[in-house]
Amino acid sequence: MQLDLYKSGFVSIIGRPNVGKSTFLNKMIGKKIVITSDKPQTTRNNILGIKTDKDAQIIFTDTPGIHKTKTLLGQRMVEASYRSIKDVDVILFMTTPVKEVLEGDRIIIENLKKYKKPVFLVINKVDQLKKFNDIDLTIAKYMDLYPFAGIYPISILEDINVDKLLSDLKKALPFGPKLYPEDMLSDHSDRFLCGELIREKILNLTKEEIPHSVAVVIDSFKENEENSSYIDIYATIYVERDSQKKIIIGKNGELIKQIKEKSINDIKRLIDSKVHLDLWVKVKKDWKEKEGTLKALGYSKDNF
Repeated sequence: MQLDLYKSGFVSIIGRPNVGKSTFLNKMIGKKIVITSDKPQTTRNNILGIKTDKDAQIIFTDTPGIHKTKTLLGQRMVEASYRSIKDVDVILFMTTPVKEVLEGDRIIIENLKKYKKPVFLVINKVDQLKKFNDIDLTIAKYMDLYPFAGIYPISILEDINVDKLLSDLKKALPFGPKLYPEDMLSDHSDRFLCGELIREKILNLTKEEIPHSVAVVIDSFKENEENSSYIDIYATIYVERDSQKKIIIGKNGELIKQIKEKSINDIKRLIDSKVHLDLWVKVKKDWKEKEGTLKALGYSKDNF
């Protein structure tokens, strides 16, 4: 590695909910470090994903989807997304193929004008188009709104144009040394990521208001005292109402059993260890609206 030719820098991935930001980050890192689901606002925290190659180290920030907020938690999430832009080298603004620019994207673009940063327009999910050339309509609509440094129609799932985006992204970064150890993939601990994996299973197994009313706290994460090949994890699932607690537990405890089994499978892969997992469900009424409760559950301003 020639230090004078090596590149390193920070890249923020920003956009509406469900455009594929977290899936893109996992693709870049080559390992699942952020959770995904088809539910809006799946990502709640800014999470760094570190991609280290022989010619560059890219520190990606996955951000919560920018949306119209209805709760204090939602407000924190949107603030965190915009805050992530301030000190980065490049911004990836991700959207999807549309015939007309959505109002949410217009709001994001207006905010991007405040920052003098190169912005790449990344139009994900082009594999869903009947004809690839249909993307030209979307490109024209967005070009009228902002002088993007580059425009990239991609499909993360079909691996379309992802390498081209990565190559141009590296070119846009400043020269500099590695900023993180080569084997480091994220700035968040395994403890945090395990809590997120449990929350992901709840998102994927429930519907209606449940996914947005759930918080997961890892109460204990330590090596088993009798068998060092196991990690003992004790976690509490918080909901807002008694009725939600009943849904999470399920008839005869069937749903909480599914959540546990699916969580264990992913946690094993994450920490490369056998796992003993205990889950508890508790009610904290209207936790998303209370400053003190948000802080207690790990959603203080400093934790975004």
